Amino acid sequence: MNPYANLVQQYADLLRGGKRAPFGGFQPLERPKTDADSPRALIFSPHPDDECIIGALPLRMLREARFNVINVAVTQGSNKERQVARWEELRRACDYIGYGLIQTKPNGLEKINAKTRQSEPEHWKECVGIIAGILKQQAPRVIFFPHDADWNSSHIGTHHLVVDALKTLGGDFECHTIETEYWGANTRPNLMVESTPQQVADLVAGTSFHEGEVRRNPFHLFLPAWMQDNVRRGSEVVGGQGGAAPDFTFATLYRMRRWKDGGFHEVFAGGKALATSVGAGSLFD
Repeated sequence: MNPYANLVQQYADLLRGGKRAPFGGFQPLERPKTDADSPRALIFSPHPDDECIIGALPLRMLREARFNVINVAVTQGSNKERQVARWEELRRACDYIGYGLIQTKPNGLEKINAKTRQSEPEHWKECVGIIAGILKQQAPRVIFFPHDADWNSSHIGTHHLVVDALKTLGGDFECHTIETEYWGANTRPNLMVESTPQQVADLVAGTSFHEGEVRRNPFHLFLPAWMQDNVRRGSEVVGGQGGAAPDFTFATLYRMRRWKDGGFHEVFAGGKALATSVGAGSLFD
């Protein structure tokens, strides 16, 4: 008898059961108190739903280090008929998870992709200016945005949009930059962040508020499995080839650097694993 048959069946049963769970509508989670002097972290999310999918570290920063985490809705999707609804789904998701929310413009920015960057310089310049204005006004200590090979055209476009905006701010602007991954794996992550089961459950529930998207593709239900696979991959690509896997159940991978003097700078040698037993604020000490 195959000793793993029951284990695999349990995975299948859990996924099937998850499809019967409601979409959003939950009472907001308890949010730590922050004020005007609290450090700020901005999530530049290519689409509504990315703020929860990549939200392991932002959530821990909010709860453990009292960061004021604010999601910047770069786009509201490319389907114009869904843009207003996606904003409402996003607003409720951010309210549930405890993030602030900034709208770039009514219905979000349009055509944020590498092709537009090359072929429509005036449109791109306008969008870069909007992101640069948000960066100047918010003066974040940390920013999150996709890495430059995250497959989806809007994810890749958002990477270039944020970097181009940073380049306009001059040499005095500094912040930590944390590049995220979802659709395409980052080949150079240097940070693996552990999540507790409750934290993952909160992110899954937050993602479920994006009902119009997860009815089409229930990626909120695959989030725990993705975060488990990140432990497998992160143990070697972050920890070093042949390294022993940390005793994590769930993790998310990032690339952390610092923007200063008009460019990226490494912040630590090799890779780092942030366990749940260590406060998220320690990354920025």
